[in-house]
Amino acid sequence: MSVQELANYLDVPVKTIYAWRYHDLGPRGFRIGRHVRFRWHDVQAWLADRMRAEG
Repeated sequence: MSVQELANYLDVPVKTIYAWRYHDLGPRGFRIGRHVRFRWHDVQAWLADRMRAEG
């Protein structure tokens, strides 16, 4: 999934995804050339962790 697709899915600005990535706060991503991508299961795991942390 691309940065834009993740931003759309989470309903946040693309800048937020990049900021989370910079501060190591968002889902684990990886690079393919110049492009950042996210695996669906990593996004789901990150969301589950966030939900548990917030109670």
